[in-house]
Amino acid sequence: MELIRGAHNLLAHHRPCVATIGNFDGIHRGHQAVIEALHEASRRLGLPATVVLFEPQPREFFAPDRSPGRITRLREKLQVLEGLGVERVLCLHFNAHLAHQSAEDFIQSLIIDGLGVQFLMVGDDFRFGHQRRGDYTMLQSASEANGFELQRMPTVSHAGARVSSTRVRQALADGDLALAEALLGRRVQISGRIVRGEALGRQLGWPTANLRFGPYPPPMRGIFNVLVHGLGTPWPGVASLGTRPTVNGIETLLETYLIDFEGNLYGRHVDVELLAFQRPEQHFDGLEALTRQIAADVAAARSWFEDHGHLTASNAG
Repeated sequence: MELIRGAHNLLAHHRPCVATIGNFDGIHRGHQAVIEALHEASRRLGLPATVVLFEPQPREFFAPDRSPGRITRLREKLQVLEGLGVERVLCLHFNAHLAHQSAEDFIQSLIIDGLGVQFLMVGDDFRFGHQRRGDYTMLQSASEANGFELQRMPTVSHAGARVSSTRVRQALADGDLALAEALLGRRVQISGRIVRGEALGRQLGWPTANLRFGPYPPPMRGIFNVLVHGLGTPWPGVASLGTRPTVNGIETLLETYLIDFEGNLYGRHVDVELLAFQRPEQHFDGLEALTRQIAADVAAARSWFEDHGHLTASNAG
């Protein structure tokens, strides 16, 4: 899959194409239906499929303190899109210039001149351009004037309600991994490179592999049973996702204790798969109470993994 960073890097061979535009946070089953429709148009017209997305997402640019938690960061989005067979992703840096670009210029410079779009699929509520003036009706006029096909994104439902990124976020915030998995069509996974932390877990006797989220933390918090991929064999662990309120933490971290693991993991890239929600994040009255709770969390996770057949001779003590 080809990643094009910015419209200024579009070349002649990137046009014409079939395309869809959106945030695609989570790449849930609704998004997957869009990608399948894009593939159908690609086969019919004999043109490559291009997904256009924004980084950061517009709401993160306009209201960083009030934007919703991220289901998938850019790297995770790209992994899923590649798995879905997308040929190209155009990642537009959402900045002041893009925020002030007129809707008409967005259509002309990107959709028509930049990509040479012959088929475009967007949602009914897709808004674009300065002050969100661009909408589906404007795109309809542009498609008629410029001869490209325009289609609405299909609606995908689960349990009687529309599949959406908002619904996935709420399921994750509620600790309802089963519903989140049903909406996503896959298990929840967090990817990243293991970084050095404050070594508090090691001091307490429970060393952890830590992942940072930067400015885009996820919507969920709590203690989870996880499988860590990227270490040769999937490794069971228990992870704390949150801000560590007992030690007055501010930054959101994913801190994973790998059951019976020995070795140096700093710098390794891993994928942490969330399997089960144990409990919410809590504040404890001191490190001694926190240490006791960590021991209880690890014991509960070990029991869960044994019951589910994940602990084997290669990774059980």
